Amino acid sequence: MRTSKPITVTLGTQQASLEARLQSGAYGSASEVLRAALRALDREDAALDDILRRKVEASLADARPSVPAEDVFARLRVLHAERALVDKRAP
Repeated sequence: MRTSKPITVTLGTQQASLEARLQSGAYGSASEVLRAALRALDREDAALDDILRRKVEASLADARPSVPAEDVFARLRVLHAERALVDKRAP
């Protein structure tokens, strides 16, 4: 018994990439290409989750005192104002 159901996918400009992979012989069907793409996307998501988790853990373990939110926002306003000036000067 089939564990998946057929779907219709519109690839647009990525259709050429799929066709090239099929013509190369690396994949036997469009389904194989899409399954490989989803596995790669799953790996990428897992890697990003791991990076974010490690950054949060490092932040929580940081013994330095927290910076008050009003200080952070004040610095961001200054940075934004500086960048806005640079953007106005750019041709």
